[in-house]
Amino acid sequence: MYPDQPQQSPQQTPYDYLNQIAPQAPKKSLFHLGLRQVILLGAALVLVVIIFAVIINAAVAGKGSSLEHLSVRLANTGTIADSSQVNLKSSKLRNLNSNLRIYITNTNRDIAAPLKLAGIDSKKINANVVSQESTKALAARLEDARLNAVFDKAYAREMAYQLGNTMTLMTKAYNSTKSTSTKTFLSAAYDSLKPTQEGFANFSTAN
Repeated sequence: MYPDQPQQSPQQTPYDYLNQIAPQAPKKSLFHLGLRQVILLGAALVLVVIIFAVIINAAVAGKGSSLEHLSVRLANTGTIADSSQVNLKSSKLRNLNSNLRIYITNTNRDIAAPLKLAGIDSKKINANVVSQESTKALAARLEDARLNAVFDKAYAREMAYQLGNTMTLMTKAYNSTKSTSTKTFLSAAYDSLKPTQEGFANFSTAN
């Protein structure tokens, strides 16, 4: 037996011996990543963050704030009230509608301060909010009522519903703001609108 030859124990098999003298492959760390893998992983994480940011921003932008919706709704309701005045035959409805027009003019003026306080530019309202508050369908229904000579009753019914929803929106905005001045505005706007809304609702059910 040569002196430098590895000795085999009696229990050692030829396979054990071969495993001893075979070069051992370097062990790879589980968490060891090459430069390329690190770059790809980082890019994937950045992409995920961007996707989530876009989704969240889209959701927030699509929803808009209650004040934004209120501002657009008041303006659109004012447009409907203005164009409908000439078609009203009932003197009671004309008086109610005149009061509504004055109310909307004043409220649109007074809402400017709460909007500014909330960081909302009244001239740059979110397009999704404008779309959601569209009154095209309402205008179409009123035109059909005019053509069928039932404008007064239809207008009273539609306005009672529209103003009722507006009051609900005011309540939502009131509950979601922490501004004392905004709460004061919304409370006064709600109380001032209530008699007119009830006037339209009572006309609709009585005729």
